[in-house]
Amino acid sequence: MSCTACAKTIEKHVKGKKGVRDANINFAAEEALITYEPKVIKKEELIKAIEETGYSVIKEYGDERALLVAKEAKKRLIIAWVITVPIIILMVMKMGFGLKTPTYLYIEVFLSALVLGLTGQKTYISAIKSIFHKSTNMDVLIMMGTLAAFFTGLLKIFGFQIESFAGVGAMIMAVHLTGRYIESSAKGKASQAIRKLLEMGAKTARVFVDGEEKEIPIENVQIGDVLVVKPGEKIPTDGVIIEGESAVDESMATGESMPVRKKKGDEVIGATINQMGLLRVKATKIGEDTFLSQVVKLVEECQGTKVPIQAFADKVTSYFVPTVIIISIITFLIWMLFPSPFHNMLSLVSSYIPWISLNISKISLAVFAAVAVLVIACPCALGLATPTALMVGSGIGAKNGILFRTGEAIQTLKSTKTIVFDKTGTITKGKPEVTDVLSFGGYNKKEIISISASLEKGSEHPLASAILNVAKKENINLIDPEGFEAVSGMGIKGKIQDMSVVIGNEYIMKREGIEISSVKADVQRLQDEAKTVILVGINGKVVGILGIADTLKGDSVTAISELKGMGYNTVMITGDNERTSRAIAKKVGIEQVLSNVLPEEKQKEIEKLQKKGMVAMIGDGINDAPALSQANVGIAIGTGTDIAIEASDITLVKGDLTSVVSAIRLSNAIFRKIKENLFWAFFYNIVAIPVAVLGFLHPVIAEVAMAFSSINVVTNSLRLRRIKL
Repeated sequence: MSCTACAKTIEKHVKGKKGVRDANINFAAEEALITYEPKVIKKEELIKAIEETGYSVIKEYGDERALLVAKEAKKRLIIAWVITVPIIILMVMKMGFGLKTPTYLYIEVFLSALVLGLTGQKTYISAIKSIFHKSTNMDVLIMMGTLAAFFTGLLKIFGFQIESFAGVGAMIMAVHLTGRYIESSAKGKASQAIRKLLEMGAKTARVFVDGEEKEIPIENVQIGDVLVVKPGEKIPTDGVIIEGESAVDESMATGESMPVRKKKGDEVIGATINQMGLLRVKATKIGEDTFLSQVVKLVEECQGTKVPIQAFADKVTSYFVPTVIIISIITFLIWMLFPSPFHNMLSLVSSYIPWISLNISKISLAVFAAVAVLVIACPCALGLATPTALMVGSGIGAKNGILFRTGEAIQTLKSTKTIVFDKTGTITKGKPEVTDVLSFGGYNKKEIISISASLEKGSEHPLASAILNVAKKENINLIDPEGFEAVSGMGIKGKIQDMSVVIGNEYIMKREGIEISSVKADVQRLQDEAKTVILVGINGKVVGILGIADTLKGDSVTAISELKGMGYNTVMITGDNERTSRAIAKKVGIEQVLSNVLPEEKQKEIEKLQKKGMVAMIGDGINDAPALSQANVGIAIGTGTDIAIEASDITLVKGDLTSVVSAIRLSNAIFRKIKENLFWAFFYNIVAIPVAVLGFLHPVIAEVAMAFSSINVVTNSLRLRRIKL
């Protein structure tokens, strides 16, 4: 494809096929992302639909494809310049030194024909196919410009009073091919994110079978296989450690440079590096289900989508080439009909611009200006402005554990002003811990833990695991309870060694007739500290209090402070009671709190906030999924559930809140590059075309400028790689 007009032609045709829900043709990446119904239309029919528009589907992928494209472009480039250089030498001898061979014109036309015929073939075929399919692309402009210049040489041979620009046609083609080669190389750098991700994966795995180690290709690994990973090796696929302990470098997944300690029972990610210690890992995910494959899929999907601002550029591009052709024809006509005003303007600058000649015929000047208009116009720069920035930016995000699902999410995130945080698992770790143990009535702290943990053995509540964990940590032996009973929303009761034990909140104590007035002050103090209070009653009296807290993530305070400094309104939403919620919010610096919100009500609360502006929602649990979908931008903590991640627009692999700040910075940087690219692409064309119309531009210099504008857009996008998140 030579410009976005090509992409639009393919897109429009494919979308028109029955069974195709959507089609996005990425001009920069030269890829198609098509959503279709397999029962209605087959993949082969989609390929045929693309071929019907005059384009072909390349089977090679990634580096292999990039190498093929670059190799072909370089070959045509070399041939073009080998033949064009003698033309330039002859032109310099003629114009600079007045030396002219008798057969100069014939040599110029012959060599130009070779350049256009041998190296311009692909450009011309693309142009003809485009015209045949009732559309116009950049190749149409190059074809018209080079052929118009070439035919002036033929006309001069046949005796017409016109200056020969045949050599100029050859030079335009050579410069055009040079620009395309440099542009394709730069585009290759912009799209290398996916290639780098694919290269991260292990190629082989060492499988432990019947007491022996056997090395097999990674594609032969099955779920349940036990993999042996030595120090310094890549972990072949996602799995769980069944033996060994080590530090694992997970920077490829999270962007975090510090290695993570891993032990038996911990999950590991394929392609991360085992730094020390021998590990035996049981494979739990293979192929497309692995973390790395899912990351590649998300990056590909993001790069295949469009940013809303691109719609305007696409609309302009669709009218661009026909408009330029019309301007070129008008330029030729007005130079022919009104030569004097233009001739007078040229005479004013002829002493400053060496290529302006006032001694040639008016038709020669008209052709000169019309050809310059054709080759100076650059729809290519407009087409590359958005996708190249998106490709580079999404790759940087993936490298740093920030996965954008769509290009729209990048633009929308930049425009949000309110950020809503779920509490548990987002601001807090989501793992309750016993922080306080108070004892009364002759019992000590160890006895309170022992009695509580023994009764909690039969409970599945998350708070029960916190109590059991502290008992395990203290090496306390547990006693099997009798007559266990769970009271929904209140607590539990039962017998421990003939003692009637009741554990839970104030409501269960009142229900069982246990007086709590003597400990009210302690309960209030713990609740003010954002702790959940568990009362322990034995034989009708309160003998202990457990304070359980879901501790803050280490970076919550810093991240929220940075977001407020950036001008964002921060809100916390939770099902917890108001006192506990406000205590947590106060610790992290959030002023607006939505407490006692049931899971099904979170979506409605987001709707209310959206009436005041765009909202981003950050969550990690299943109950956050509807709210994440409702928000203008849903951000899932990557350590959360798959459902939350599927419902979100952005996934933060690391699971910390500083990644939110990084995602916003990256979003702003990508969008800033897109705006810069579009500005320079529009500015270039707005300024360059009128200059060409006036006859000030030499067609060859015009072609150099056109090629440079495209290269400038791509290299500007590549500067995103310098960003510090």
